[in-house]
Amino acid sequence: MRCGIRGALATALVTGLALAATGCGGGGDGGGTTGGELAGTVTFWDTSNDAEKATYRKLAEGFQKEHPKVHVAYVNVPFGDANAKFKNAAGGGAGAPDVMRTDVAWVADFANLGYLAPLDGTPALADTADYLPQAVGSTKFGGRTYAAPQVIDTLALFYNKKLLADAGVPVPRTFAELGAAAAKIKAKTGATALYLRGDDPYWFLPYLYGEGGDMVDAAHKKVTIDNAAGVRAFRTLKQLVDSKAAVTDATDGQENQLKALKDGTVAMAIDGPWDIEGARAGKAFADKGNLGVAPVPGGSTAKGSPQGGWDLSVYAGSKNLNAAYAFVKYMSSAKVQQQTTERLSLLPTRKSVYNAPSVKHNEMVAFFKPAVDGAVQRPWIAEGNSLFEPLKVQMNKVLTGAATPEQAAKSVGDAYRKLLKDYT
Repeated sequence: MRCGIRGALATALVTGLALAATGCGGGGDGGGTTGGELAGTVTFWDTSNDAEKATYRKLAEGFQKEHPKVHVAYVNVPFGDANAKFKNAAGGGAGAPDVMRTDVAWVADFANLGYLAPLDGTPALADTADYLPQAVGSTKFGGRTYAAPQVIDTLALFYNKKLLADAGVPVPRTFAELGAAAAKIKAKTGATALYLRGDDPYWFLPYLYGEGGDMVDAAHKKVTIDNAAGVRAFRTLKQLVDSKAAVTDATDGQENQLKALKDGTVAMAIDGPWDIEGARAGKAFADKGNLGVAPVPGGSTAKGSPQGGWDLSVYAGSKNLNAAYAFVKYMSSAKVQQQTTERLSLLPTRKSVYNAPSVKHNEMVAFFKPAVDGAVQRPWIAEGNSLFEPLKVQMNKVLTGAATPEQAAKSVGDAYRKLLKDYT
């Protein structure tokens, strides 16, 4: 770990705050009453999308029923702004939330900077044995726990059952099959086969994993993106777009992909469970049963989607740590996770929740749980989130013809070695 002076000082602050909070019956500055009852305000930054935020707000405010002297100040922060906004607030020492819904790729980064309170030994980590083992990895950094798993996910292939049936093609099992079926889909239905997210490098990972590759080998501190698998992954992107099997967009990919799927102008899209409700709101899925979900097509050697999800983190400088810990415990509880699945079809991180009939019989959970079990763990390193920007630049260059797959893979590899000084 490379940690600057600010990070070291902040880490010391975190330790002091955590010891003070866990050593007393109630925190100061609104952290609780003399009898240990929680009070004050907990500011919660929620990074969920437009289709989810009303549900998360209602769930968050439900905490007040259990702790009537605590006010939950709910703030929805757009995902694209949340990382920088939190760093600016935490680094400046003002305006940061008590609790944040944190992308799994951000936890190690924020913890390395000293912005998160360690949760070991606090009420926030109740019933830890109930968590899915694969959901815990992203919450750890430097031997400590800095988050509680809230939602786990991965990518899958969303498809329009009617369009594929009208074209007389099966759900593709590989990207080669998808490309081969594209002309028939276009001729029979007028739809493009696939919407390819070209704006977000997270969507590059299924192509990379499908070739048996990865960005880095963290265990051996090696950069691997520029090996043969990385070249093949870039080549697959280029071939799908050049052959017109896929349409892409360098900006607003999330909104444009969802609109294309909802309107029926594309037959397939690679997406996650967070867009289930959004997709079903479109005219193409007036019959909700028309939305099919299948594994992401494989590459030449393997199948694989990245493990994603969301954790709940506590800001190290919170003035209400005890209430913040209790809020994380509540929001990551089996009760709230079950309600989240029932309302949004998102996957819980607690094993026990999968036994609830309403969860067990949820059609999207029935698919996504096996997909999550087979998802590829990303490198949970402090620089993990920074690995995506060089990848995004080169994706755009490949898709626009400004770089060959070989040049793109080499450029990303070179950028990674500059970023990760101790990697070869």
